[in-house]
Parts: sequence; C-alpha cells; structure tokens
Amino acid sequence: MPDALALCRWLEHTSVGAAVRESLWLFPAIETLHLLGMATLVGTIVVFDLRLLGWTPRRERVSALAGQLLPWTWAGFAAQVVTGALLFMSEAVKVYTNPAFKVKMLLLLLAGVQALVFHRTVYRGVATWDESGVLPLGARVSGFVSILLWVGIMAAGRFIGFV
Repeated sequence: MPDALALCRWLEHTSVGAAVRESLWLFPAIETLHLLGMATLVGTIVVFDLRLLGWTPRRERVSALAGQLLPWTWAGFAAQVVTGALLFMSEAVKVYTNPAFKVKMLLLLLAGVQALVFHRTVYRGVATWDESGVLPLGARVSGFVSILLWVGIMAAGRFIGFV
C-alpha cells in the first residue's frame, strides 16, 4: 500500500517523529510511559476478566467492579494511544512493515470488537448476575477470550523490536 508508506515516511520526517527518534531521553521516556499505560490498561482488564471467570474477587458485584476499574482502563488506554502514536512516528516505515506490528494491530482490533460485542450483548444482563451471583457462560467465555487476546497483544508488541 504505497499511500500508507508515504504517510509513514511523512510521519517520520515531522518534527515530532524526528525529535523522538533523535533525542537521547525522549524515546525511552515515552516507552516507559507506554509500559505504565499497558500495565494500567491490561491490569484492569485482566482483573475484570478474572471476575468474569469467577476466580476473583467473588464478593464484589460485577457492575461495581466495572465501575471502579473503568476510569483506570480508559486512562491506560489513552496513555497507550498517545505514547504508541509517538513511538510509531519515530520509526513509522520500519514499524509499519513489521509483521509483529501487524499482528498486534489485528489483535487490538479483535479485542475492541470482542469488548464491544460483550458490552452490547452479555453485559446487558449484569443486574441479574449481580443478584444471583451466577455468571452466564457468555461472560466466562468473554473473560477467557479477552485474556487470550491481551496476552497475544503484549507478546506481539514485545516482538516488534525483534522481527
């Protein structure tokens, strides 16, 4: 896709892309924030998914846990988007052509679709689960699939530097 590569070349040559790439401290600082954002995002998602699997914390209502975690999840997501874009801009052509990056983006898309489907279908009945304490099979499957996707996303992200 020549247009995408042209965009990547342009991004690399912007002042932001060049600054991140050429600075001694900027790239590692942004990468550190990216890792902290990942810990926040994935950590909150995994805690929620473990609750969907019925493993932890069982005394907490699913809806209450979701309410507590969601602001942190969104903060982690925002950090990921901003820092990920900055890191991408520094080596856009190299990263765009990297197979591990493409796998990561595909898995991110699938994780987003999975979360959307979960919230539009299974999660609509959360009031019933909170009352009965019995989680439906769809919630447990969703939690398991979500964990698998996020492990894959993190592994693919780590492989970007080695492929």
